[in-house]
Amino acid sequence: MTQVYFSEARHADDVLRLALEAAQLPTDDLDGPDQMLFSLSDDDGLIGFIGLEGDGADRLLRSLVVLPTRRGQGYGRMLVERLERVADGTVERLHLLTNGSAEFFRGLGYVDADRDAAPAFIAATAQFTSLCGPRATYLVKDLG
Repeated sequence: MTQVYFSEARHADDVLRLALEAAQLPTDDLDGPDQMLFSLSDDDGLIGFIGLEGDGADRLLRSLVVLPTRRGQGYGRMLVERLERVADGTVERLHLLTNGSAEFFRGLGYVDADRDAAPAFIAATAQFTSLCGPRATYLVKDLG
């Protein structure tokens, strides 16, 4: 089995932007404050990206994308699980918005939530206020 590497991506580079745009995911707020972006790769190259936004007990899971040639192999699940491990102990709840992957995230333990009950920081993010739209599904997972 090939070794898989999960590491912090120090900045939002062109590859990440192109991958998100190809998946029709937002990129306008990639260089915002309090963001940590991670990449997953193996000996064959880049697999995908995922991000975490915020600095408190509630944080936003964002920018999950697996490159088209690497999809269908469980890497999306792996990215989420690795991010949850990084967040464990410092983050109590992960929040996310999705326009097309709600079932995927529900399968990982995320549950539907009322947008009006979102913590102030989450509700104020660009993802929440404008980029994902009012029809996006809002999901939350308690890591505690």
